[in-house]
Amino acid sequence: MKRVEGFNYSFNSNACTACGGKCCIGESGYIWVNMPEIEAIANYLNITTQEFAKEYLIRAKNRYSLKEIKVKELGYACIFFDIDKKMCKIYDVRPKQCKTFPFWGVYKDDQSELIKECPGVILDEKI
Repeated sequence: MKRVEGFNYSFNSNACTACGGKCCIGESGYIWVNMPEIEAIANYLNITTQEFAKEYLIRAKNRYSLKEIKVKELGYACIFFDIDKKMCKIYDVRPKQCKTFPFWGVYKDDQSELIKECPGVILDEKI
């Protein structure tokens, strides 16, 4: 069970195996990556950062984001999400944004959407 100070919930990562990747599929959005993450992923894929940028990145809001792919009725998925296996292809080097989920500031005070998306979230009991 993972806890992060300042959040009124915990996260059971064991739920990930049964979830189907809800945190990687849904509405279109940005999957931000910085240069060290780009270099690490490119190295993991055994390609140059230039090849990686051309194939897997978009530039948005003066930053870089991983591309998304359309997944029929499910919405969009990260380009590195394996739809058939329901898992991340680059899990060992995934970006910080992915590593820190579900402990994002946007969910700190309102977990209503998070609860629908992530079965591993366990709200603290109110006393």
